[in-house]
Amino acid sequence: MTGKNRQNYNKNYVAYVHSFDPPTEHFKNCFRAFMVGGLICCIGQFLRYILEFAFGLQGDELAGTVSVILIFLGTLLTGLGVYDRIGKNAGAGSIVPITGFANSVASPAIEFKTEGMVYGMAAKMFIVAGPIIVFGVLAGTVVGIIYLFL
Repeated sequence: MTGKNRQNYNKNYVAYVHSFDPPTEHFKNCFRAFMVGGLICCIGQFLRYILEFAFGLQGDELAGTVSVILIFLGTLLTGLGVYDRIGKNAGAGSIVPITGFANSVASPAIEFKTEGMVYGMAAKMFIVAGPIIVFGVLAGTVVGIIYLFL
C-alpha cells in the first residue's frame, strides 16, 4: 500500500470509528466535575467547622482529623459501591485528592480480595496509588536535601 492510500485508509477508519462515538458534552462534564468536587470540598470544610467549634480542635489536630474522616468516608463509599457511581456521573470531580486517593487504594483491594489477603488485597492495593506514593516520597526527599543545603 502506498503512502497516499494508507493515509486515506487511516482517515476513513478514523471517521468510521468516530461514527460510533457519542458526542462529548464538554460543558456538562466540566460543570458536573466542578459541582461534585466543590461539594466534596464543602463537606470537608463543614467537618472542619464542626470539629473546630464543637470539639475545640485546632491546628494539626484539626487538619489531621478532617483528613482521616474524609479518607474513611471515601473508603466506605468505595466499599459500598457508591463512589463508583459518583465517579461515573461526576468524572474528574470525584478525584478530589483525599477522597480520590482513598478510592484508588480501596478499589483494587476490593477487586482482588478473591486472590487472598497477601497476594490479592495487600499486593494489589497500591497498584494505582503506588507510583504516586513513590513519586511523593522521592520528590519530598529531593526537596528536603535541597532545602538542607540552602
